[in-house]
Amino acid sequence: MKSIFTLFLISMFSLADTPKSIHDFSIQALDSDEMIDLSAFKGKKILIVNVASKCGFTPQYEDLQKLYDLHKDKLVIIGFPCNQFGKQEPGTETLIQEFCSSTYGVTFPMTTKVDVKGDNQHPIYEWLTKEVLNGKGDYSVSWNFNKFLLDEEGHLIDYFPSKVKPMDEEIMSKL
Repeated sequence: MKSIFTLFLISMFSLADTPKSIHDFSIQALDSDEMIDLSAFKGKKILIVNVASKCGFTPQYEDLQKLYDLHKDKLVIIGFPCNQFGKQEPGTETLIQEFCSSTYGVTFPMTTKVDVKGDNQHPIYEWLTKEVLNGKGDYSVSWNFNKFLLDEEGHLIDYFPSKVKPMDEEIMSKL
C-alpha cells in the first residue's frame, strides 16, 4: 500500500503531463507574433543552439547556415537568442533579426530571446537539460552556442558544447 506522501508526489508530478519529446513544445518566433510549433518538424532532426551576436563563437552562424542549407531536407536548426552569458545578446529582437540576416544570411528559424538556465529558464531548455525530462542526461548550458541534437521523433540524441563547431564530425556523423 502506497503512503499518502507517495500518492501526493505522484499527483503533483504526474508523468502524464511531462512533455515526452521536443515536439510537445512551441515558442514565439523572433521579432514576430507567430509561433514555432516544434511538432511541425516531426520526421526531421533538430539542432537547437543558444546564440548571441557579440560572442567569440558568433562566427558559428556561418556554419550553422551552411549545415542548414546542406541538410534542410532532413534537419532543421533553431536559434535561441540568449543574453545570459557576458550580456552578448543585448539588442532588441529586431536588431538580432537584422544582424543574423545581413551578416550571416540566416534563414533557419530563430526564436524570441530566452533564458537557457536559472530561475527563468525557458521550458524547452528545462526539458533539454534535465535527464528526468529528456531521458538522456543532465546538461548545463555553460556559454553561447551550446547545441542539442534531437532525432526525427523529437528525442534527445546528444549535447555539444560551444567549442564543437556545427560542421564538426561529432555532429555530422549523427545526421
